[in-house]
Parts: sequence; C-alpha cells; structure tokens
Amino acid sequence: MAYGSPEFDWDLLTRPDVVSLVSGQLGFSWLDLHQRLEGLTDDEYLWKPAPWALSVVPRGKTHRRTAGAGEWVAEWPDGPDDPGPRTVAWLVAHLVEVFGERWEWTFGEHRRRRDDLVLAHPTAEAGVAALGEAVGRWREGVEALTPDEMWTVGRSQATEIDQQAPFAHLVLHLNRELVHHGAEITVLRDLYRASSAA
Repeated sequence: MAYGSPEFDWDLLTRPDVVSLVSGQLGFSWLDLHQRLEGLTDDEYLWKPAPWALSVVPRGKTHRRTAGAGEWVAEWPDGPDDPGPRTVAWLVAHLVEVFGERWEWTFGEHRRRRDDLVLAHPTAEAGVAALGEAVGRWREGVEALTPDEMWTVGRSQATEIDQQAPFAHLVLHLNRELVHHGAEITVLRDLYRASSAA
C-alpha cells in the first residue's frame, strides 16, 4: 500500500477478527475522507469561517500558542474546551499531528513529539499529501499486527492513557478522530461553497 493510498481491501469486512474490524473501519474512513478532499483549493483550505478561527500560519506571525516544526505552524487552542472554529488547514494539521505522534510512539523511535513534527503546510496539496502519509504509515503499522498484539497493553507509549490500554482502544480512538474531523472538513467545504455562492 502506497502512503496516502485510498485503496481499500473490501475482504476485511468478511473477516471476524479484531485486526480486520479496526483496520476495516480505519481504511474505509480514510477512503471516504480522501474522496471528500479531492479538488480542495488553497482558498478553501485556508478559508476562515470566522475571523478568529484557528488556522496554519508562518512561524512568528501569530500571537497565539503554536504547534509543530518547520516554517509553518498550527495555531493551538488555549485549552481542551476551546470550541473553535477552525479552518480545513488546521483540521488537516491536527490529524497529521494525531497520526504522526501516535505512529512515532507506537511503531517509531519513541522520540519525537508534536513540536518535533512538521504539521502545517501552506497549500492544500501539501497538507493533504502530509495527511495521506501520516494515515498511510499508521494503517501500515496497524494492519501488520496480529490479534494478540492488538490486545497488548502499553503497545503505544504516546500518552499515559495509551500506556494503560489495550492497543485496539487507541486504534478505535484514532479512527474516531478521522471520522470526527473528516466530517468537520466536509461541513466546512459545504459552508465555503455556500458563502462563495452568496
């Protein structure tokens, strides 16, 4: 499987094992979001549904907290209850962060954190490519596990919760992140088209 490939193994849906269940949900969710990202323009990617919406910006060009390495960074919420709103660019950067950091602390060197990863990109093409790579690497790691490995407690060391939970719970959590934020991206694209038509 090439990184970012939306290809989906439909046979997964016929296999009664935990790896197939979580991989099937992950793969199908990525297939769906990947299709919804097709044709994303830079204007849509960076469009702010409100002037104060969190987005991606050149380093040093915001008064807000930021996350990520590189020339562009993601503005970061003040706390977990910050309701937003966010741009598509921010949502893409957040998903790159979620999948990238969890991959690093599960299948990688257990070294890099959010601020060591390049999360934000100034164009839709670059952002979607980075997301495809992050999701693709995660999928490759997850799909290579055995059912026993899927139940291993502490397989991921990314967070305290990850260290205490069977790995399948983390996979389902990241699947939920993909579905949840993918839905937000889809709604933002609808709102952008509606505002442009008006």
